[in-house]
Amino acid sequence: MITKEKILAIAKKTILSESDAIAKLTDFLDDNFYKATEAIYNSKGRLVVTGIGKSAIIAQKMVATFNSTGTPSLFLHASEAIHGDLGMIQNDDVIICISKSGNSPEIKILVPLLKRFGNTLIAITGNTSSFLAKGADYVLNTTVDKEACPINLAPTNSTTAQLVMGDALAVCLMEIRDFKPEDFAVYHPGGALGKKLLLKVSDMLEHTLKPIVAHDDSIKQVIFEISEKRLGVTAVVENNKVIGIITDGDIRRMLNDRDSFADLTAKDIMTKNPKVIHSTDMVVDALNILEDFKITQLIVVDNDEYQGVLHLHDILKEGII
Repeated sequence: MITKEKILAIAKKTILSESDAIAKLTDFLDDNFYKATEAIYNSKGRLVVTGIGKSAIIAQKMVATFNSTGTPSLFLHASEAIHGDLGMIQNDDVIICISKSGNSPEIKILVPLLKRFGNTLIAITGNTSSFLAKGADYVLNTTVDKEACPINLAPTNSTTAQLVMGDALAVCLMEIRDFKPEDFAVYHPGGALGKKLLLKVSDMLEHTLKPIVAHDDSIKQVIFEISEKRLGVTAVVENNKVIGIITDGDIRRMLNDRDSFADLTAKDIMTKNPKVIHSTDMVVDALNILEDFKITQLIVVDNDEYQGVLHLHDILKEGII
């Protein structure tokens, strides 16, 4: 019977085995890694990553990482390459070929074809004396003592080592290029980070909902405007400039304090000098203002001209937090 303790012990053993294999990669870093990184950085073409079997899956993940961090890359399946897909390789491309053994039949066919075009070939392999390693310009050693698999067959430690070596390349290239969060956002515009760094206030404004009252409008008109525009707030404008803000909270407080409001106007209950932001400002900056002052709406103005209202709920809908 398999107990909870045994399951957890196996899991721990697997994790420790893989972490040990990764730690040993630091001993394999040498001039080959430096020159491989330099070749990719200086390339005028793209980075093509290829492999077979489980290594092909690792290659696909590498391509995703490289593309999202500023290194244009594409995946080439080793078996498909010898059936026509070699045509995707261009003269200036740098190629990474991943293979644990470096001696699989597909790799033996592929390597001479890759070298025929004169492209720089980088090998990521666990066998530095393999056919792949001997044919490559640079060899990144991902040798592991054994797999985490109990029968030492299923790729576990070896594929993790390949993945980590690819990540090391990607991070080095990011550092060399001085890749910033803003750059990352460009490649991830739909994610939370992308929206934080790219989304402007103007992108969030709904111009059909622009609550506005004059300073001398009645409280009835104020209530009607707030209710109709459904933003819980209205700007108070005089001579085309925002002079105040009235929220639904202001209305409630007024009703609690007075039995009659027939003699009141918008100017009597508004909050003067409201917090404002410009349409060209970033939404994340607006969010910081809302949080700092514990408010839920911001008046948007450009050159003192009222543009609309930015509501916290709209920011939350974008998933920026």
